[in-house]
Amino acid sequence: MTAIDDVDGVPLDASVARQKVILRGLLVNLALALGQFIAGILGASAALVADGFHTLSDLLSDTLVLVAARLGARAADEDHPYGHARIETAGTFGLSLLLIATGFGIALHAASALSAQKSLATPHVFALLMALGAIGVKEGLFRYMRHAGNRLKSQLLHANAWHYRTDVFSSTVVAVGIAGSMLGISDLDAIAAIGVAILIVRMGASLGWQALRELVDTGLEAEKLDHIKHVIMSVDGVRTLHLLRSRRAAGRAFIDVHIMVNQGVSVSEGHQISEMVRMALVTRIDNVADVLVHIDPEDDEQAISTARLPLRAEVLARLERYFAGIEAAKAIDAVVLHYLAGKISVEIRLSLDFAPTPVAARALQARFAQAVLQDAQIAAVHVCFQ
Repeated sequence: MTAIDDVDGVPLDASVARQKVILRGLLVNLALALGQFIAGILGASAALVADGFHTLSDLLSDTLVLVAARLGARAADEDHPYGHARIETAGTFGLSLLLIATGFGIALHAASALSAQKSLATPHVFALLMALGAIGVKEGLFRYMRHAGNRLKSQLLHANAWHYRTDVFSSTVVAVGIAGSMLGISDLDAIAAIGVAILIVRMGASLGWQALRELVDTGLEAEKLDHIKHVIMSVDGVRTLHLLRSRRAAGRAFIDVHIMVNQGVSVSEGHQISEMVRMALVTRIDNVADVLVHIDPEDDEQAISTARLPLRAEVLARLERYFAGIEAAKAIDAVVLHYLAGKISVEIRLSLDFAPTPVAARALQARFAQAVLQDAQIAAVHVCFQ
């Protein structure tokens, strides 16, 4: 893993630095939730108690993110060849269900308070002060987490940061509700609690939907795919691409793609082009974790399949029979097979000693070509004199 300075400038492994940032947010949320519960109960504010539950959900979310950061950072193993990132995805889906249930519970409690015949208690001023303080704390957490996400290049921290920004809005609703109740609108505090509950349910549904999309391998957005195509086509040696597929795991993208290269390049050059494609995507596009590149000499979506054609051993055995009457065949230096357009093109290499003149070369080429005419799977034979 790459070493990186954490937000305090201390050199740390990137995954350790992420965990440190998340742990700080968790501890702040723990203290804030306790303060909101105490102030909400003593200050007679249902909205503040609801916001305390909202902060508690953030605490659970931070715990999940912390566990996911630790487990998801584990290297791939025999049982998990693609790594452990889906642990975070599964945990996020479970958390979303918990958030939705919490939101409905808060809403039902507030609705029952509104429907009660007795008048609702007026919140105390320290409940309002706690609500205003919560706004400041959550805005601070947002800025801290966003800064850490930028520094550590972590989508996980970015997502958590914007989670805190939505909390700022919910705490603002709570503060307005408490202030309204103190000014004589007695139902406003309970209405604010219902508003917070709606935000919690909405957040839970959003998290659950995104996690579900990852679990069923939903691909990247069209705009991101267009960017990926542009990067691939910018690599020297890539003629075109097709069968581009993508999936996500815990905010990281995995890409599969077929690229077409010149039909005459060597195996090692084709491999080098594929490596350059992989490196370009991993380094130039955020959150791309890995890329699988398939090399094609032709568009295998359009070309005739070569799947039923024989491999080298059988082809060489056939050629040996076909060339039995050609004396020069005994001195063939190399045989190169090209599987294209549903057939095999054979390239053989011979010494110039067998073709001292152009006429002799053309005659020998014709003999080799004539010898394979009976084989429907061989398209042609080309002789290269060297």
